[in-house]
Amino acid sequence: MKRYILLTLSLLLVTIADAQEKLILLNEGMWQADNGRVTYFEDDHVVSNQWFRDKNGMKIGDTPNDIIQVNENLIAIAVNWSNIVQFIRPDGTAVAATEDIPNNRKLCSDGQYVYVTSYGHECATVDGMKTFEKGYVAKIDISTFKVVAATEVGYEPEGIALYDGRLFVANTGGYSNVGENHEFETTVSIVNAATMQVEKTVDTHVPNLYGKMSQFERYLCINSPGDYYEIPSASLIFDCQKALDGNVDCFVKLDVAVTYNCPTRDGLFLAVGSSFSYLTGDYETNYVTINPQMVIETLGTSGVTHSLPGSLLADYQNMGQPYGIYVNPYTGYIYGSDASLFENAGYLYQWSPEGQLLGKHKVYINPGHFLALPPEGHFTGIVKQETSNLKPQSSNIYDLLGRYMKTPTKGSVSVRQGRKVLTK
Repeated sequence: MKRYILLTLSLLLVTIADAQEKLILLNEGMWQADNGRVTYFEDDHVVSNQWFRDKNGMKIGDTPNDIIQVNENLIAIAVNWSNIVQFIRPDGTAVAATEDIPNNRKLCSDGQYVYVTSYGHECATVDGMKTFEKGYVAKIDISTFKVVAATEVGYEPEGIALYDGRLFVANTGGYSNVGENHEFETTVSIVNAATMQVEKTVDTHVPNLYGKMSQFERYLCINSPGDYYEIPSASLIFDCQKALDGNVDCFVKLDVAVTYNCPTRDGLFLAVGSSFSYLTGDYETNYVTINPQMVIETLGTSGVTHSLPGSLLADYQNMGQPYGIYVNPYTGYIYGSDASLFENAGYLYQWSPEGQLLGKHKVYINPGHFLALPPEGHFTGIVKQETSNLKPQSSNIYDLLGRYMKTPTKGSVSVRQGRKVLTK
């Protein structure tokens, strides 16, 4: 009997270990304050709200605004105002920092190279300094951490995704109101990742493709905050395969904002949209679940549900300022963040895969960018989780078997995620 009990406990502990939640959260801090921080969260608690500093004895930098896992041993972090791409190991220790890409924004990777968008106009490469009229995409070789190529795309490129050897880049033109002589962009640039040449530019006729861009296989979810005046917020569901095939119906415009969006494990997009208008000085917020395949197939007549799983909708409505949403691709657990007043510590929320609130945790200023680490370090593939009828306890311990912009004042410069927006 004793041996049976010990064996059962051993199996239980293995199951718990397999189901461990491991989450890295980037806190942007205040722009130009050099107070970005990295939170490390495990299971049901915050391990550290200054994880990078704990591991390396130095700060992460000013306004970290994107994070990706490159391969099993490497993670990349774009630190916008410090003008670096910081590389770390999954245990948090720093490996290298690429300093040749000023005003860097968003990241993607094929495991050998990291691709970075930049609002800047120059980039130091192994072949010398490159200058551009518009923004560009840089290509970093992770064997040397050097920029081996860079190519011009649209003005102020933002989100980037990789599909079938091509980079899909959403252009914003977001500096149109801070002295640069151009209009808002409406395009998605398609770049051959091997040659770093622009193969095609798709004009969506939707301006200012700014912010988080999520990907599930061939589908992208792209946000548009409009022009903050007459043109309202919207979003695009973009079909990469159709775009490569030359199909003119490769995207569908939706009249909902998707400021913070993420893919689920079954191919849906969850989105919290925040629309701001200078004309009214108010925000409007919407909450949607999007089936991208259905949206594309029906040209937008169906596929959008104005709801979120479980208690997410009610929980988000109780936040001071929603600032992010994320689904752990390995386990299905859901995370969200609240920036509150933008100047004080924000909060990290955790939900079960069904949307049951498990906990709310104090983190740091402007928490907005997530990366889940694989359970037990298994980066390739999704670990299947076992479930049981046991329910989470009130202490928010897991089930044992595992299972936009701060309201600007006229004449001021407002910043969100390192992007300057001159108000009028």
